[in-house]
Amino acid sequence: MNIINFMGWRRLALGLSLCLLLASVTSLATRQLNWGLDFTGGTLLELHYRGGADLTAIRETLSSAGIGGAVVVAYGSDRDVLVRLPAGTGEAGVPRVLGLLRADVAGGVELRRTEFVGPQVGSELREQGGLAMVLALGLITLYIAFRFQLKFAVSAVIALVHDVIITLGFFSLTGMEFNLTVLAAILAVIGYSLNDTIVVFDRIRENFRRLRSETPSAVVNISITETLGRTLITSLTTVLVLVALAIWGGDMIFGFAIALLVGVGVGTWSSIYMASNILLMLGVSREDLLVAREAGEEGGDALP
Repeated sequence: MNIINFMGWRRLALGLSLCLLLASVTSLATRQLNWGLDFTGGTLLELHYRGGADLTAIRETLSSAGIGGAVVVAYGSDRDVLVRLPAGTGEAGVPRVLGLLRADVAGGVELRRTEFVGPQVGSELREQGGLAMVLALGLITLYIAFRFQLKFAVSAVIALVHDVIITLGFFSLTGMEFNLTVLAAILAVIGYSLNDTIVVFDRIRENFRRLRSETPSAVVNISITETLGRTLITSLTTVLVLVALAIWGGDMIFGFAIALLVGVGVGTWSSIYMASNILLMLGVSREDLLVAREAGEEGGDALP
C-alpha cells in the first residue's frame, strides 16, 4: 500500500481551516444567523386550495401587499400549502392574508390550521438548542477521554467545534434560514464527524502498538491511509442521498439537506486533517497510550 503523506500538508490544511473559521466567526458576529419562524416567532397557516396552488403567485401576492419575509412551501400535495408569516404579523393579520389569497383564487382557499409562535418560545428554543450542542460536546469529551486518552478527547472536540462553526458560518454567509430542521442537521453533523474521527483514532491507537519504530507523524499517515477508503465510501454514499433530498425533497427539508452536505464535507476534511493534526500538535506518543492502559491494566489489555 502506498502511504499518503497527509501530515506533510498539515500546516497548509491548518491555515485553510483557520481562514474558514475566521470568516465564519466574523460573519456570525456581524451578520448573525437568519433565524426562522421557530426561533423568532410568527404565524403558521395551513391552507387547502380546491384547485392547484401556484406557490410563486402566492409569494408575489403577499410581497405586493407589504408582507415581506413570508415563507410559502408545498405541504403534502399540490393543493396543500404552508404559509409562514414573520413576527409582527400576529393572529390579527390572518384574516387579511386569507382575504388577499382568496381574492386571487377562483376555486377558494380553506384555512385548516393556524399556529402562533411567540418570541418567548423562540428564545427558549435558541437557548435549548445551544445547550443541546454544548451538552453533546461535553459528553463526547468524557467518552473519548475514557475510551482513548485525554489528548484524543481534546483533539476530537476541537475538530467537532471546527465543523459546527464552519457549518453555522455557511448559513450566516449565505443568509439561508436557520430553523429547527437545520439545528437537527447540525447535531447530526456532530455524530457523523465524530464517527469518522473515532475510526481514525482507533487505527492510530492500533498502529502505535504495532509500529514501534515509526514516528507519530508516520503512524498518523499510515492510519489515515488505511481508513481512507472507508471514509470516502461512507461520505460519497451519504452525499448522494443528501443531494437527492436537496433536489427532490422540497423546501421543507432543503435546509436540512444543505446543512448535512456542508457538515459531511467539513467533517470528512476535519477527520483527515484537523483531528489528527491537533493530536500531533499536542505531542501524542506511544507512551501516552501506554500510561493510559497501565492505569487500568487489571480491567483491559495492556499495550504490548
